[in-house]
Amino acid sequence: MSQKELVLSALSRLPDNCTFEDMAERLRFLAGVQEGINQLNRGEGIPHEEIKKDIASWLSE
Repeated sequence: MSQKELVLSALSRLPDNCTFEDMAERLRFLAGVQEGINQLNRGEGIPHEEIKKDIASWLSE
């Protein structure tokens, strides 16, 4: 699915009375998710085990 198709699909699921800000927020969210996927594809992510350790240490503080 192209980026344009993803945007159109996401916007079509918003209620008819949504605002421009609602639409912009949805697009910012989609752009952020896509950037995260791009970072993972470039090998820039944090390993799952490292995140689990970080979260466990935060919860024990």
